[in-house]
Amino acid sequence: MAHNDRLGHFRVRILIATPEAVPFVKTGGLADVAGALLKEYRRMKKEAYLILPLYKKIKEMGAYGHTPLRDTGVKIKVPVGDKSIEGRIFSDSFSAYFIECDEFFGRQELYGTPRGDYPDNASRFIFFSRGIIEACKALKFRPDVIHCNDWQTGLLPLYLKTLYRSDKFFSKTATVFTIHNLGYHGLFPSADMPLTGLGWELFNPEGIEFYGKINFMKAGLISANSITTVSNNYAKEILSSEYGFGLDGVLRKRASDLTGIINGIDYEEWDPATDAFVSKNYDIRDISGKKECKLQLLKECYLKADVDAPLVGMVGRLSAQKGLDLVLESVEKILSMGANLIVLGRGDEPFHIGFTKAAEKYIGRVYVNIGYDDALAHKIYAGSDIFLMPSRYEPCGLGQLIALRYGTIPVARMTGGLTDTVSDYEPMTGEGTGFLFSDYTSSSLIDCIKRALCVYVDRNRWQRLIADAMKMDFSWKSSARKYIALYSGIIKKVRG
Repeated sequence: MAHNDRLGHFRVRILIATPEAVPFVKTGGLADVAGALLKEYRRMKKEAYLILPLYKKIKEMGAYGHTPLRDTGVKIKVPVGDKSIEGRIFSDSFSAYFIECDEFFGRQELYGTPRGDYPDNASRFIFFSRGIIEACKALKFRPDVIHCNDWQTGLLPLYLKTLYRSDKFFSKTATVFTIHNLGYHGLFPSADMPLTGLGWELFNPEGIEFYGKINFMKAGLISANSITTVSNNYAKEILSSEYGFGLDGVLRKRASDLTGIINGIDYEEWDPATDAFVSKNYDIRDISGKKECKLQLLKECYLKADVDAPLVGMVGRLSAQKGLDLVLESVEKILSMGANLIVLGRGDEPFHIGFTKAAEKYIGRVYVNIGYDDALAHKIYAGSDIFLMPSRYEPCGLGQLIALRYGTIPVARMTGGLTDTVSDYEPMTGEGTGFLFSDYTSSSLIDCIKRALCVYVDRNRWQRLIADAMKMDFSWKSSARKYIALYSGIIKKVRG
C-alpha cells in the first residue's frame, strides 16, 4: 500500500473497509457498492484500496479463473480478549487487501447460515476492525481517510478515538462511517465486552451499550468523523422513531454530521447493450432484443413460453425487510392477472420454504431459485417486464437502479431510496419511470401491479415508459465526487 512512482501523483489515500465487495465476495448490495465505488475512484485517478476478510469463498475463487492472491508476507497480531490472534495480509496486487485468519473466516458463509448468525461474530469482527488498523501499521500505509461500512467495521473509528488515540501513525486519519442498513446493528451480549479490549466506561447509553447489549453499529455512529447513508430520503427517515431502529436519538445528536449520498451502479457491468449474459443485446435506440431476452428467460425457468404475458421478476435477499410477506400473500392474485413470476435470492429459511412451495404449487407460472446466480440475475433484469421491490424499508436499493437501466419497470414501495430514484407514473401526462405504492399491505401492492398492467397492455405507452426508465443516469460518477468532497472536508477538520 505504500506510495510508489506510479501512484505518486495521487493526493488523498482512501481505504474502504468493508466486510464484502465485488468481484470477490457478495451477500447483498453492500458488496456491489464497495466494489463499484473503488472502481470509480480508480477511474478518477484516486489512490484507493479495499480491505476485507479473506473468506474461504475468496480463496476458492482462484479455481474459477480469477487472479490468484499474493501473500504479502506481512503478519499481524490482533488482541481479542486475552488472546492474541494472528492474521496474514494478502493482496490482489492492485487495489484490494485481505486479512487471513482461517479460525474466523475459513467458513462456507460470511456471517452465518439460514438458521442464524455465527455465534462468534463478535470475535470475528472485533478481529477484523482492529486488524485493519494493525494491517495499516504493518504495511506502513497511512490512510488519509478510512471509509467504514456497516456494523462489521463499526468498532474501527472507536478504536482510533480510544485505544489508538495517542498513536501518531493515525494522527491525520479521518473516518467516515456509512450506514447501508440500519436494521442490522451487530448486537452482542455484554459478556463479550472484554473481547473488544475497550473499557467498561464505554458500556453506557452514551457509549456502545444498547438495551443491555453491545452495539457495533452504534460504535461507528458515535465515533466516526462523518456519517453517511445511501440516499437523501433514508437520511431523513432514520432520524424518526419509525425507521431509526432505536438509534434515532443517537443520529439526531449527530444530524449535522449525517449526509445522504445515493448509491450508483456499475454501468460497465450493468449494460444491456454489452451484457454477455443475455441472449440478445439491446439499448434505448432499439429495445427489440428485450423480447428475445424474455423468451430465453421463460425457457430457462421452465415457464410457459408466452412472450405477451407480463413477466414479474425479483432479485435480492429473501428477508422480511424486502416485503416478501406481501409477495407471498399476493402470488395467487398476481397470477390471476395473467402475470408470471420469477424469484432469485437467498436469506431467511421461512421465505425459502414459502417461495419453494409457491413454485411447486404453480408449476409453469412461478419459478424460484434459492441462491445467487449472477448470470440468472442479469437475465432476469433483461427479460422481465416488471421488477418488484415492495420493501418494508429500503435505504437505497440497487435492484431498481439496475432494472431501470434494463428497461424493466419497477413496482416499488414509497420508502427510502426507492422514493429518490423511481418516479411514479402519471397516466394523464405519461411521465414517470415506475409505479409506487405507500401502505405496507398486500392489497396496496396488488393495486400497484394492476396500475402497471393497465399501462403494459398499451404497447405505445409501455414503450415510452421503458425509454424514460432507460434514460435515467445512476452511474457512480456523481456520487463518487460527493464522497471525495466529503473526505476533503473532514480531512481538513481533522488536521485543524
